[in-house]
Amino acid sequence: MTTSHTPHTTHTWPGHLAVGAVRFARPTARYDAIVAFYRDDLGLPVLASWRGHAGYDGVVLGLPGAPVQMEITQHGTPPRIPEPDPENQLVLYLRGPEARDRAVAHLEARGHTPVPATNPYWPDNGAVLFQDPDGWLVVLAPWVFGEEPPPRG
Repeated sequence: MTTSHTPHTTHTWPGHLAVGAVRFARPTARYDAIVAFYRDDLGLPVLASWRGHAGYDGVVLGLPGAPVQMEITQHGTPPRIPEPDPENQLVLYLRGPEARDRAVAHLEARGHTPVPATNPYWPDNGAVLFQDPDGWLVVLAPWVFGEEPPPRG
């Protein structure tokens, strides 16, 4: 497989799409365990949360000041949740192998074990994967996409 990487390329939103922020949302049937994983174990800050709003519980996780967020919601009894797939991933591009190693050590200290990747691209480039309580994957990659090429190996 050949991959193309052009660091420091400037991209802009199309003129008709004036996006100020992006939020990815997904449901869970394990709300408390998911919040604990992303907030406490991974360490993402909670930007907003609610309980019982029109039958929904929810949390918005992200980085303060960053216009990218993840929303997790729970609705219904029991909520209908899609089956996890190995390609359902939250990829966190970390600033180097040391940052990846700190994040891995933190998750392992909290009882989590890395899982094998289906796509060899991740381990071939030094990434480590963990499953959240719903079985969805978190990829800890030791480079920042768009700023530098993957480390290869």
